[in-house]
Amino acid sequence: MSSTAKGVRARARMEVTAAIKDEARRQLAAEGAAKLSLRAVARELGMVSSALYRYFPSRDDLLTALIIDAYDSLGESAEAAHAEAVDAGPVQRWISVAQAVRDWALRHPHEYALIYGSPVPGYTAPDTTVPPASRVGLVFIGILREAHATSGLTEPAPLPADLRPEAERMTADLAPDLPPANVAALVASWAELFGLVGFDLFGQFNRVVEHREAFFRHAVGRLAHGVGLVDGRG
Repeated sequence: MSSTAKGVRARARMEVTAAIKDEARRQLAAEGAAKLSLRAVARELGMVSSALYRYFPSRDDLLTALIIDAYDSLGESAEAAHAEAVDAGPVQRWISVAQAVRDWALRHPHEYALIYGSPVPGYTAPDTTVPPASRVGLVFIGILREAHATSGLTEPAPLPADLRPEAERMTADLAPDLPPANVAALVASWAELFGLVGFDLFGQFNRVVEHREAFFRHAVGRLAHGVGLVDGRG
């Protein structure tokens, strides 16, 4: 087979793969991840199921592809926000990245629900999802590292004795060059950030918070100070 023919086949496969994932995302929006069906996707695309299985052998394979795409898209947004704020101080860089996470979630609510909502019954994410899932966290770790290198990082409240071994373990796994107290605070702030976004996206702030943009910026600013970032240039 000529290189031209191989190129045509590769492009055709990419186009069909993209169409399958687009239809699957429409199903996520309409039915939720738990009801995602390869047969329904094939039917909507006018394909026989056996043809679709050549692209995604199982529902779990398709889910994994959608999860990786969602994590990568979110990660790209966070990385772009950090790059745009590179001349700002560490607190503002933190807020900018957090704002990018919220903005992405508001634009992609069903994909956000897929990666940060309720687990899909019967599905276990493979290790291939870990690097894409780590992208946003690595941006925040990078902000702390930059601050630590330029005296823009202070130590949070001292760790209680019973937490120190766990904090040291997390530090060894995530960021050995940072103080354990800052890493423990970072992990807590990570969870709080996605709690804020989830409450906003899924309605828990209804009749509670009206000016959500201002509230979010204030809350993530407090998170930035909580992990030890200080105002000023990083």
